[in-house]
Amino acid sequence: MSDPSVVHSTAAASAAEPTSAASPKYAEVAVPVHVSRTFTYLLPRAISHDAKPGARLVVPLHSKLVTGYIVALLDDIQSEPTLAETAIKEAVELLDRVPLVTPEVLAITRWISDYYGSPWGEVIKAALPPGISATMERLIVLTGQGYDQMETLAASAPALSNILRLIGDHGEISPERLAKEAGKTQTSRLIRELERDGLVQTIHRPRQLPIRTRHQRAIRLLEVDQAALAAQKLTSAQRRIIGELNNERTMPLKNLLAEANVSLSSVNTLEKRGIVELFEEPVRRDPILAREIPPAEEHTLTEAQTSVLESIEKPLREGIYRTFLLHGVTGSGKTEVYMRAMRVALQLGRSAMMLVPEIALTPVFSRRLRANFGDLVAIFHSSLSKGERFDEWTRVRSGEARIVIGTRSGVFAPVRNLGLVIIDEEHEATYRQQDSPVYNGRDTAIVRAQQESAVVLLGSATPSLETFHNAHIKKYEHLQLTDRIGNRPFARARIIDMRKVVAQYGRPRVFSDALLERIAETHQKKEQSIILLNRRGYSSAVLCRTCGETVQCPNCDVTLTYHRSMRTIVCHYCNHNQPAPSRCPSCEGEYIYYIGEGTEQIEEMLKAQFPTIRIARIDRDTTAHRRSFEKTLADFGAGQIDMLVGTQMLAKGHDFPNVTLVGVVSVDAGLVLPDFRAAEKTFQLITQVAGRAGRGNQPGQVLIQTYHPEHYAVRHAAAQDYAGFYEQEIRYRKHHSYPPFVVLGLLLLHGTDLGRLKSEGNDLRKALDAANTERLCRILGPAPAPLARLKGEHRYQLLVKARTRKHLRQVIDNALAEVASLGISRRSINLEIDPVSVM
Repeated sequence: MSDPSVVHSTAAASAAEPTSAASPKYAEVAVPVHVSRTFTYLLPRAISHDAKPGARLVVPLHSKLVTGYIVALLDDIQSEPTLAETAIKEAVELLDRVPLVTPEVLAITRWISDYYGSPWGEVIKAALPPGISATMERLIVLTGQGYDQMETLAASAPALSNILRLIGDHGEISPERLAKEAGKTQTSRLIRELERDGLVQTIHRPRQLPIRTRHQRAIRLLEVDQAALAAQKLTSAQRRIIGELNNERTMPLKNLLAEANVSLSSVNTLEKRGIVELFEEPVRRDPILAREIPPAEEHTLTEAQTSVLESIEKPLREGIYRTFLLHGVTGSGKTEVYMRAMRVALQLGRSAMMLVPEIALTPVFSRRLRANFGDLVAIFHSSLSKGERFDEWTRVRSGEARIVIGTRSGVFAPVRNLGLVIIDEEHEATYRQQDSPVYNGRDTAIVRAQQESAVVLLGSATPSLETFHNAHIKKYEHLQLTDRIGNRPFARARIIDMRKVVAQYGRPRVFSDALLERIAETHQKKEQSIILLNRRGYSSAVLCRTCGETVQCPNCDVTLTYHRSMRTIVCHYCNHNQPAPSRCPSCEGEYIYYIGEGTEQIEEMLKAQFPTIRIARIDRDTTAHRRSFEKTLADFGAGQIDMLVGTQMLAKGHDFPNVTLVGVVSVDAGLVLPDFRAAEKTFQLITQVAGRAGRGNQPGQVLIQTYHPEHYAVRHAAAQDYAGFYEQEIRYRKHHSYPPFVVLGLLLLHGTDLGRLKSEGNDLRKALDAANTERLCRILGPAPAPLARLKGEHRYQLLVKARTRKHLRQVIDNALAEVASLGISRRSINLEIDPVSVM
C-alpha cells in the first residue's frame, strides 16, 4: 500500500526542518477533538529525531489513543503554558517521517484556530483529504497466559475457550469482528472477563488508509538490437504489439491489448524473450474527462481589461502582498483577466489558487483552465471521490499541479510558492463554513496570501458591503470593469407589482400575464430563458383546511416541504422525510392543501402551460450527482433545452449567449428574513441572475415579480445600480451598528433540555457583562434563535457587537472561560466570529 506521507519526500522534507540540531524532547500536539488547547507529549528517543511539525503522531488522550498533529517541537517545557499539572504522557507512534501538513498550511490553520476559535486539530484535519487522517482501531490479542489456557478452558468454559481460539486464529481481531464470528450476544462481557484474568489484552493501532494511489499494469518496449529482433520468428500478433509500442514506447496494457487486438499470452511470450517489460504505474483519477475539455480560445483584451491586468501584474512581479477588488459588471470579462493573471504568475515561477462559491461553478471554470493550462490544474471540492481528492492533493503537494481551483476548502491546498489568489463572486455566503471547524474561505484566503506575499483578486459584480467599504477607505485597491464585452447593453429590467395582479384576478397567481407572454415570445424566436425561484420542492407547506394545522418537522421549528416527485414531505434543515399524508396528522381531516410554490411545482406548471418548450430543473434535488448537473448545463448550452428553472444555483458564473429572458418569480421571502443582510442578499441575487440575460448578440430582458416593488434592493437591482444600493444600505448599517462599522460575535447555545439551556444562556450573559468592564461591547440576548429548534435541539443565542476584534475576543474569551468554570460544556456553545447570518 502506498503511504501518502512519503510521496515526493525530497521536496517535502526540505519544507520542515527540525528546530535544532539536537533531537527535541517534547512535541506540542493538536488533536482533532473539540478542545481549544494543544497538548504536550514526551517524545521517545526512537522517534524524536524524525519528528517534525506537520507530521501525524499517535498519542494517548484520556483513556484512548488518538491521531494528532505535531505543531511545534520543544527542548524544554518549563515555560510551556499548555501543560496540565499531571505528568506528561509519552507519545506512542510517529506516522510520518515526512510531514503531511506543509508549513504554509500549518500557519493558516493556526490563524483560523486563533481567529475563529475553532479547535486547531479539527482545522488541520479539515485541511487534509478525507480519509488521510488515520483513525485508531481497537484490536484484541492473546497474552502468553491466554495461549496456555486455551485448551484448559475447553471443558470448563467452552464459550471462553472458543473466544480465545478465534483470537488465536487471527492473531489480532477487532471486537466487532470477533462478536460477529463468535455469534454470541455476550461477547463484550466475555472479553472483559478474559482481559481481567490476563488472558487477552487490548492494543490500538492506526487504521489503514481507506484511500491509496491507484496502479495499473503497463507495458514498455525495451532497447533490443534490431538485427537480433529481425532474426526472431514472431507471430503476426507479436509484430502488431511491437508496432504499437514503436509508436508509443510505453502504454497501459489494457489499451495495447485492445488496439493491437492481441491476447495476453502474446505479451507474455515477448516478455520472456526480453523484448517488452510489464510493470505497475500509478494512475491518476482525473475528475475531468478528456473529451469534456474545450479547445483553448484566444481573446483580445479590451482597454479596460488591459488596464486592470497591468495593475495586478505590478505587485505580482514585485512579489509583494496586495488585495484588489475587481468590480466588474456581469459579462465584463472578469474571467479572462483571471486567466491572464494566472499566466503571469506561472511565468514568474509561482502558483495560483482560484476559489469559487459553489461546486456547480467548478466544471465551468476548471474545463476552461484545463484548456489553457493542461495538467497544471488541480481541482478541490467535496463532490470528488476520495480517490480523486487524494490524487489532486498529491499532485499539488508535489508541485506537479500549480493552479488550484476549488470551493472554500481549496484554501488549504498545499500549493508551493503561492503568488496569486483569486476569489470569484467574493460576496457569496457559501464561502462560510458553518459546521466545525468554522471559518470563512474568502477571509482565510486573504490572510494566507498575506502570509505568503501573494496578490489577492476579489471578483464580483455585486461586492459585499464590507469588501466595497474596504475599497472605499483604500484598504483594498478598487479596479473596475464598467462595460460588457463588445459594449453589449445590459438586459432591460421590469418590475411587476404582483399586488396589481391579485387585484386584477381576485386571487394570487404564480405567473403574471407579462411573464407568460415574454416566455412565449422568447420561445417563438428560438431563444432561451431562465426562470428563478429560490425555493426548491413542490410546495413549501402542507396545510389542513379543517383544523388549520401545518405539518411540522419533528426535529426543527419549520414546516415540511412537499416533494411531489418522491411523494414525500422533507425538512431541508435536518433531512427528515416521511410519506406525504392523505389525512391530517392532528385531526384526521381529509382536506390536505399544499401551499407555496417551489421549483418542482414551477417546472410542472410551465410544462403544462408550454408543452412544446423543453424545460429542465436545476436545484439541490436534481444535482445530487455532479455528472447530472454538468449534463443539464451542457445540454442547455448546446440548445437541446429551451428553459432552465431553478434556484440561486443558476444566478452566477454561467455564460449562455442565447439566453434573452430571465424571469424572477419571487424574491419576497428573502426580503423578510430576520437577517441584517437580507436586503444585500436580495440585491445580489437579482443582479446576478439578471446578468445571465443578453450575453450574446441579442438584447436581454428581465422580469422581476414582487409584492415589494418599492423596496430599495429591488429598485436598485432592476437598475443595475450598485452605487445607489451601497449608499442606501451603508447608511442603514451605520445607523443600526452593523458591519462594516462594528465586528460581530454570535454565541449559539444548543441542547435538548430547554430549561437548562435558558439557565446556561443567563449564566453566559452574566459572564459577558462581567467581562465587559470597559463597556466596549454591546451585548444582545439571550433570546431564542430565529430557528429556535434545529435537528432536535433547542437554540438560544447572544450577539456581541464591538468596534474592534481585540475587544470582542477579549470579552468573549473571558466569558467562555468563566462559564467553563461553572461546569457548562464548551460543546454546547458555538462561537461564530463575523457571522454571515444571524439566523
